[in-house]
Amino acid sequence: MKNGYMRLIGMKTLVKGLLIGGLTALASVHTIAQTTPELTDQSRFRQLGQELPTPNTYRSASGAPGHEYWQQRADYDISVTLNDDDLNPSVDGVETITYYNNSPDELRYVWLQLDQNIFKPNGIANLTNTSTIEEAGMSVDQALKRKNPWAGGYTIKAVTDVAGKGLPYTINETMMRVDLPMPLKSKGTYSFKVSWYNLINEGKKQGGRGAYEHFDEDNNNLYEMAQWFPRMCVYDDVWGWQHKQYLGRGEFALEFGNYRVKINVPADHIVGATGELQNSAAVLTATQISRLRTAETAKHPLKIVSEDDALEAIKTKAKGRKTWEFYAKNVRDFAWASSRRFIWDAMRINVAGKPVWAMSYYPKEGNPLWGKYSTEVVAHTIKVYSRYSINYNYPVAISVHGPIGGMEYPMICFNGGRPLKDGTYSERTKYGMISVIIHEVGHNFFPMIISSDERQWSWMDEGLNTFMQYLTEQEWQRDYPSQRGEPYKIAAYMKSDKAGQAPIMVNSESAINFGNNAYGKPATGLNILRETILGRKLFDYAFKEYCRRWAFKHPAPADFFRTMEDASGTDLDWFWRAWFYTTNHVDIAITGVKHTQLGSPDPAKAMAAKKADEQEPVTLSSQRNLQDIKATVVEENPDMKDFYNSYDQYKPSAEEVEKYQKALAVMKPEEKALYENGLHFYQLNFENRGGVMMPIILRMEFANGKDSVARIPVEVWRLNDKTISKVFMTDQPVQQFTLDPYLETADVDTDNNFYPAKNKASRFQLFKEAPQGPRFGPQQGPNPMQRERQKTSK
Repeated sequence: MKNGYMRLIGMKTLVKGLLIGGLTALASVHTIAQTTPELTDQSRFRQLGQELPTPNTYRSASGAPGHEYWQQRADYDISVTLNDDDLNPSVDGVETITYYNNSPDELRYVWLQLDQNIFKPNGIANLTNTSTIEEAGMSVDQALKRKNPWAGGYTIKAVTDVAGKGLPYTINETMMRVDLPMPLKSKGTYSFKVSWYNLINEGKKQGGRGAYEHFDEDNNNLYEMAQWFPRMCVYDDVWGWQHKQYLGRGEFALEFGNYRVKINVPADHIVGATGELQNSAAVLTATQISRLRTAETAKHPLKIVSEDDALEAIKTKAKGRKTWEFYAKNVRDFAWASSRRFIWDAMRINVAGKPVWAMSYYPKEGNPLWGKYSTEVVAHTIKVYSRYSINYNYPVAISVHGPIGGMEYPMICFNGGRPLKDGTYSERTKYGMISVIIHEVGHNFFPMIISSDERQWSWMDEGLNTFMQYLTEQEWQRDYPSQRGEPYKIAAYMKSDKAGQAPIMVNSESAINFGNNAYGKPATGLNILRETILGRKLFDYAFKEYCRRWAFKHPAPADFFRTMEDASGTDLDWFWRAWFYTTNHVDIAITGVKHTQLGSPDPAKAMAAKKADEQEPVTLSSQRNLQDIKATVVEENPDMKDFYNSYDQYKPSAEEVEKYQKALAVMKPEEKALYENGLHFYQLNFENRGGVMMPIILRMEFANGKDSVARIPVEVWRLNDKTISKVFMTDQPVQQFTLDPYLETADVDTDNNFYPAKNKASRFQLFKEAPQGPRFGPQQGPNPMQRERQKTSK
């Protein structure tokens, strides 16, 4: 029994410190020795060296702004007139831009963005659009539109210095270079004027991020004005001038500054805008001002302009005009909305001791959804985002309903979600509206405050914001049907044809399958970091630190990656590379399981077990021989027996029993219990088939009906990122192993996550067959509200 005794002594070291929880004693013992691939610079754990820019005095290796970080500033003084022609509206504007050169460089010219030029029929955006005949919809109407395209784009009337002297300028598609009369030195300031005119695009016909909507029933327009004025390009330490052409998808890179804007509109229009209204006594009625004061302490939104007020304005259609004056401090853009059809409600909330207005502007067509939900959702979003990122720094947050389905600007956003004419709506419409309001209001943080370069990296605002949207949705309603955020919901995309994918780290205009690339995949990656890789405590601290460091600054991807590692104390280069720089996916499989059990150290029990193991099987011949052979020779003649006929090889010797008694005398009670229960050892073999490594999350279901989950950090793959083996120890036999049991790693093939295998449709396949779920599938027939009304009306 020497071997059994040595096994006993060795196991004392193995089980020392083992945590016993209920009926399960689980410990990761070791990774099985195996052939290790050559560790080269191709290892998935290699550092992001050449992929990231070299740290410098402007951007540090920790991800924080460097001690010499700088950024430019541009202040605007704008006067704009809305020409409310029912079917051919336009704006006339003039702006004075004061540009602050905070860079160490001398500038001989400056660049402005002319975003409205995206509507020029022969502009780069229209000429480079691709389509098929089917997509283009070849019809007489389409042919007429192609033959007589809408004449959008800016007409630049003049570019002058503040004294009115003309400045040379050159327009290159959606960009305009203004040549300065003399070089602008570092720390210098220069002011100049631009005057312009442009038609306003109609949302239904020309699309766009800002537009007007015409209501035939009363011949009125509703305006959502965005990218409506020439704006300064960013000049920074990363790109120099960011003057990549605006093609429609890659949004904006903008400098912070102060805005003073005067908006001249028909006298009965209600205007909502970036910033704070400066002349309320001149543009609001005494009743409206009184209602605003009451709303300051209201617990729920109050109507500042009611539906009856809006209907009265529609009927009378005032002939005069008013000028609304707004001031916005330290913002990167300015947008506004105007209409006599607006209902306006408001409430004030508290964010870190500061009052913040939550407001909504919407036509009667938005009710009952908008009056019930919009401002409440605005308030909820500001509170949740402030908790996870930084406190909201602006005095107001506005949600506007009109022709734009979802677009964001500082302090104001444009959102869709309209009930049917009978006032009913589907569940899809309801949650779609709430989600888009959360998303667009959330953009106040990303990129309006944490001001990344949208023209280059859409994911830095859309992805981070979609992640925050998911957290905010879950706090709105416990069973909220979020469409993005949960890892299993991105699995179908990640397993799809690689020709339909691009890495997240591509330019905004080059991203394929843009919604998944810029929104879904980065948001899901952050959720995996938060829940599975870092844990909520580490992630939340690091994410909040990134927001704090880069509030009102211009972060680049490296600043985000480095800050998350710096503040969490975790090397995440493997994750950034796999998730952001490749189109690989997660597919980790259980490829094999081996089992053995710790035998009892009691020599008698050990020998009994050995005897059972080595016992000859009962065969058909042996059974028949018992019947047919009446007596054997040895049975008939006992003299044929010798020592071995009575020798019991399974009886422990006196020496073995004595050694066991001595070992037992010094054994602790918990060690005795482990041996008495009989420990089980399982070797599991794992294969990384998708290329993206993930922690091993393994659920073990035991024969007694209980279970346990082991969480093994991703570093388990550090010596071999393709195949590993690992031993798990339990004090109960395992009936079922399940890898990634809670669908937290975006594993695209869960059929290979079980041992023993389960015969069932994979979660990936089920998701692929119904990607939106029952709540968000195509509407078939009347919505549930309509059906209920039909029942009650009978």
